[in-house]
Amino acid sequence: MKKVLFTLMAVAVAASAFVFSSRAENVSLRGDYVEVRTASVFAGACHYNGEVTTAGREAMMAWNVTSGKWQGIDLTGVRVMAIISSDSNLGDKDAARQSEIVIDSSTRSQSLAMLNAIKEKYAASLGNIVKVRNAPITFVREGRTYAVAADDATINVEAMPNDLCCKMPNLVWYTPLVGLENRKVGYTTSASYSGKTVSEQWSRSGENSAFYGSFSL
Repeated sequence: MKKVLFTLMAVAVAASAFVFSSRAENVSLRGDYVEVRTASVFAGACHYNGEVTTAGREAMMAWNVTSGKWQGIDLTGVRVMAIISSDSNLGDKDAARQSEIVIDSSTRSQSLAMLNAIKEKYAASLGNIVKVRNAPITFVREGRTYAVAADDATINVEAMPNDLCCKMPNLVWYTPLVGLENRKVGYTTSASYSGKTVSEQWSRSGENSAFYGSFSL
């Protein structure tokens, strides 16, 4: 009887290890992520209700790949920005969306692999991709402060004091446009879009309108 129990335990441990290993192998890319909305994602109910139908139709997303491959291409160091606009608040999952993708990479093969990765994993968030282009992107993360910039888009986000989003989760009205590990709400010191591809020019500052964390796919 003891021998049978020992054998069953060994099989269970092996199966558990296999599942964990399989999940780890399924993660191809890892890195840092930050997004900014044109509406506060953490606010009082009155503030939220005042914006939900009139704002929040635009967003900027930024990825910084710190490790991993996609389609056999090493994408470490690749940076991406996506500028999103919609016909209604982005909290509406059925809203029609369009996006512009900016990729900073060393080679064309990296650009194509990165584009394929985000198209496969984030198609619903990106909606109709109307333009893809290559341009330099700076992505600086210092602790929980983020500074991202392309030629016509900038994001500057820092942590909320005392992690209020964790202490008062009932005041977080939205979810990030991508799945995140250790998701936090960020304070947008400034963010702006000066292009004309997917929306009118806009800028926001001084509000809890950002999310940040680690992504994996």
